[in-house]
Amino acid sequence: MTTTQSTGTPAKTVTRSTVFTAARVQNAVIKYGFIFVTVALFLYFALSEGTFRESATLLDTLRYVSVAAILGLGVTLTMAVGGMDMSVGAVAGLGVSVAAQTMVVHNQVGTVAIVAVLAAGALAGLLNALLIVVLKIPDMLATLGVMFVIQGGKLILVDGQSITPGMTMSDGSTAPGKFTAGFLRIDRGTVLGIPVSVLIFGALTVAAWVFLARTRWGRVLYAIGANPEASRLAGIRVGAYRALAYVISGVLASVGGLILASRIGQGDVSAGTSQLLEAVAVALVGTSVLGRGRPNVWGTALGAVLIGIITTGLTIKGLPYYTQDVVEGAVLILALVFSFTLSKRRTA
Repeated sequence: MTTTQSTGTPAKTVTRSTVFTAARVQNAVIKYGFIFVTVALFLYFALSEGTFRESATLLDTLRYVSVAAILGLGVTLTMAVGGMDMSVGAVAGLGVSVAAQTMVVHNQVGTVAIVAVLAAGALAGLLNALLIVVLKIPDMLATLGVMFVIQGGKLILVDGQSITPGMTMSDGSTAPGKFTAGFLRIDRGTVLGIPVSVLIFGALTVAAWVFLARTRWGRVLYAIGANPEASRLAGIRVGAYRALAYVISGVLASVGGLILASRIGQGDVSAGTSQLLEAVAVALVGTSVLGRGRPNVWGTALGAVLIGIITTGLTIKGLPYYTQDVVEGAVLILALVFSFTLSKRRTA
């Protein structure tokens, strides 16, 4: 009987040790897997392509993703309250049209255009808030409706044509204004060699992180997203906070529109159309960073950087543009596996 007990103990010890080791490995994969994928892809492109290692290429990569990243920050805020803003791309495109209309058609200075674009973004956010909070329309459906309204509305605003300096107006006259040099510096200018748009991206990322992670308002947003009914019973004005998230998202999207307008230098009617999917993608990818399984600012920023690394690396390698969509989609699926499938197994 004694012999039977002594031979069984080591087996139990080995089993517990194996399970513990497996659990630690799984936790490490969930927590650091996405960061590892980002670093691995960066090293791969850096070691295989000399052009990728150049500082100008790296700065251009950050400049390229700055718009999607800023829009993604807005999506992150709305995800924090349990929603999703699908209108960010349309709002960014509206910002391009408003900026062009203000400077080219109405011959105003860049400062006036910036104020007008930010105001348009705030109004779009208020419209989303009205539909969601007051009229009780589900977030995704409401913002999709606003997206279509804005896309059609901006075409009406510009008579369905892109606005360019010196264009012929509908009444036969010539547009009197142009994009001012100061306004064009928003994306084309640099400070100490760093593109202004990258500095804006960095500043807004830090500000959004402080807001969500270091203030009472941010903690309340997360609480609402986790359990809105419990938050309401705790005396929190759930509707007001949800409205705040969508207004901020609209303003952030308009900032992205300012960068786009400065980048292309005209009121392109198709601007912002492709930004929605990238913004949603980087926000969703960000949920997997450090295994948090919830929207977070640094995760969104890292997700944008990863998308930039993939796009730049594949472009330098000369691969067709459509392969980028496949790779980006695969990375998104991988991130969602980290965020949902593996994390649920860990907690099970």
